[in-house]
Amino acid sequence: MKKFVLLFVALVLFTLAAGIVYAQDGDCAACHNDTTIITGKDAAWAESTHGTGEAYLRGTSAGCAGCHSGGGFSDMVAAGLTPDTVEAGDPNPTRQDCRACHNIHTTYTGDDWSLETTDPVDLFAFEGVTFDGGKGNLCANCHQPRRVIEAVDGMVDWNSTHYGPHHGPQSAVLMGVGGAGDVEGKESPHVRWTDDTCVTCHLVNNNHSFEPNVNACLECHDDAESFDIEGVQTQVDGLLAELQEALVAKGMLDEEGEPVVGMYPEADASALWNYIMIAVEDGSHGVHNPDYTIDLLEASIAALSME
Repeated sequence: MKKFVLLFVALVLFTLAAGIVYAQDGDCAACHNDTTIITGKDAAWAESTHGTGEAYLRGTSAGCAGCHSGGGFSDMVAAGLTPDTVEAGDPNPTRQDCRACHNIHTTYTGDDWSLETTDPVDLFAFEGVTFDGGKGNLCANCHQPRRVIEAVDGMVDWNSTHYGPHHGPQSAVLMGVGGAGDVEGKESPHVRWTDDTCVTCHLVNNNHSFEPNVNACLECHDDAESFDIEGVQTQVDGLLAELQEALVAKGMLDEEGEPVVGMYPEADASALWNYIMIAVEDGSHGVHNPDYTIDLLEASIAALSME
């Protein structure tokens, strides 16, 4: 008994010295209980893009850590940095899991589900453009282009198959920026008419698969049965197929749809840039910003057909 008491006292002293805080009785039950509040979200997340694949392994690189590693993302947000200013990689990268988005185990109450940040996001590749989409601001920290197209003397050096707006330009598309060429875009109605942008459509009923749900459309499109509202996705897919065919014919895309490295006139390179941004990276088939998407694709097709 004496040994037990001494062990207990030692444990208490250790926790005090280490600054470990234990929740009050009952607090943990706000999350750790006999419901599916955790397991349901975890099961859906495990099937999501964030929960699968090996992209998180790139988090060991300083240039990738802020977005590819969950721990790196938390560190980036806490330090007030942006993905292009992170100076060190994460030696132990993780997937973008619960702790990346939520303040897990900081209060030991239901408040731990609060988001790490909902501050407006200055898109670092576009001076003067701020994404302010409520809870969707969390997503925009990473879902933004890393660069704009660069031309020298009217030519673009497409020096890598990875050249382009980089992964996840959705926030820029929603804002009507990021495309190449002279197309002037406008902010999407999905920014103006929703309170939480990305979260509004991709987390219906807190489904952490992040798959968009057509039920989110019904508030504005009361007869929607799919995301192809007013045939926007059908139109965009047709334009993408036409643009892809033109780019393949010019030798700028191979038969598998991969960009071909080369030095291209700015108008041609802009068409390739826009194809990659919409077809490969944005992935919404026009839903994120229908007018801007269609204008970009039509301008790109027209530029290639002029030669």
